[in-house]
Amino acid sequence: MISPWRRVRKRIGYVPQRESVDWDFPINVLDVVLMGTYGRLGWFRRPSARDRKWAQECLDKIGLGSYANQQIGQLSGGQQQRTFLARALAQRADIYFMDEPMAGVDAATEHAVFRLLQELRADGKTVIVVHHDLRTVPKYFDHVILMNMRLVASGSTSTTFTRENLQKTYGGRLDVLETAGLAYQAGRRTE
Repeated sequence: MISPWRRVRKRIGYVPQRESVDWDFPINVLDVVLMGTYGRLGWFRRPSARDRKWAQECLDKIGLGSYANQQIGQLSGGQQQRTFLARALAQRADIYFMDEPMAGVDAATEHAVFRLLQELRADGKTVIVVHHDLRTVPKYFDHVILMNMRLVASGSTSTTFTRENLQKTYGGRLDVLETAGLAYQAGRRTE
């Protein structure tokens, strides 16, 4: 009997945190993206020319098509993150889990990630993102789950992402977050 996990695992894509990857591993960008096709290939089957073409299309979609032959460790942090987004796209999943995809990336990569999230949503895909940048939540997410060791609140961003729920989630630290957010925004206006 096939377990429920085996039946659905091909439908799930995952983007890890950048810190959990060995960047010295001798693999190029295209091969990393090709890993997204392995779940559908099965054991001992090599990716076909069609799989390679699909992986290249995924790289092109996120703006890294010309980096296909680069060693993954030679890329910038934002480029590395976009490579893992392309790998998730190559899986042709229905549900995507992304663990801090915007952590430590430049503005161009952040914009590319959010554009991709909007495209996935428009295609009827579900995207679950671990995200800590409170200032961008209302702009980019239509549903939010607030957690702090337990579920604090869940629902549409417009009704759930409130000062009261944030206070319950972060406690006294909310003032520090607000101060940091205001300082960040003021700094961006002066640049």
